Amino acid sequence: MFKKHQIYKTDNYNMLTVEVQGKTLVIREISDQWGEECHTFVSRPEMMHWAERRFRTEDYVGREDELKAIMEAFREV
Repeated sequence: MFKKHQIYKTDNYNMLTVEVQGKTLVIREISDQWGEECHTFVSRPEMMHWAERRFRTEDYVGREDELKAIMEAFREV
């Protein structure tokens, strides 16, 4: 059984989860624009590096609390 972490979910079409499959981390990102994307990482530092590039500070101007919550959820995985 895999442990699943929900990073965010705004509705059934916009969500991001992380599944811990042994040493492998699988990110499933579902959006109404792009459908489902999967990203597989072999370490937490690699996943955090991706997350920091994917969720950039300049994209969350005025929504810093939202960005902070997303990054905190990644750190808790």
